[in-house]
Amino acid sequence: MRPHRAPAATRTVASAVAALTLLSGCGTAGGLKSAGDAPSAVEPKGLWPELPPASSAPYDYGEGETARIPGIRVTGGDVRRLDPVTVAQAGLKAKTDRDSGLDELPDSTVRQIEACRTAPDDCPVLPPYYRDLTGDGRDELVLGIRMPDQQLAVRVYMPDGGGLTRIMSTYDAVISVELAGRDLIMRAPSVIPGYEYRTAWSWDDRQRAMLPTRDEILRTPEHRKAPRPGRTPTGTSAPTPSAGATASPGTQTPSDSAAGTR
Repeated sequence: MRPHRAPAATRTVASAVAALTLLSGCGTAGGLKSAGDAPSAVEPKGLWPELPPASSAPYDYGEGETARIPGIRVTGGDVRRLDPVTVAQAGLKAKTDRDSGLDELPDSTVRQIEACRTAPDDCPVLPPYYRDLTGDGRDELVLGIRMPDQQLAVRVYMPDGGGLTRIMSTYDAVISVELAGRDLIMRAPSVIPGYEYRTAWSWDDRQRAMLPTRDEILRTPEHRKAPRPGRTPTGTSAPTPSAGATASPGTQTPSDSAAGTR
């Protein structure tokens, strides 16, 4: 909800009361004191205004791409009744509304998905998670599919008119995948030591898809509060860490439990 400005008369009275309070407070011990003028806001400065604005993206990263999953019926809009392997197999035949090609899986992964019934130990489909990510009161289905080179495909499916629509499809070499409120957050390693990428995917009602609404590069948890290296006093040796003193940080577990155990 947007904040509303108070009526002018109310603001005048409130300002007068605040001024009297400040005047009376400054005359007493321990009263309020001025910290000086507040810093003024700096207006953004546009660079190279003569450049014409771009009208189209140079690359198609597949964001906002959706697909109707053929042959899947969602009884009562309850995705928890669906078999995740059946959904993953049906998704191999889905046609996207755009053809970026980024929803395609490697041939080896496709063969493993198709053989999930006969070779379940090699099935790359992970246990599903459920969360209302669109805000319509119904859960979405979140699937993870293992890929070569420690990559993970993440896909989100929405019950839609008795059927199923894929509203998110991406992949990366992930540190973790988390559900936070109505956001799906993916953490991925960076080539910069001590940093990681953090991308939050959120539902966009206009696009009718999950979009990467926040994409950041951040210091990794073990480096965020690390003290700055200081000089060792003369004649004092630096302490040596004991064995096992360094531990890798735990991965946050989504609030919703998976339907199975890995």
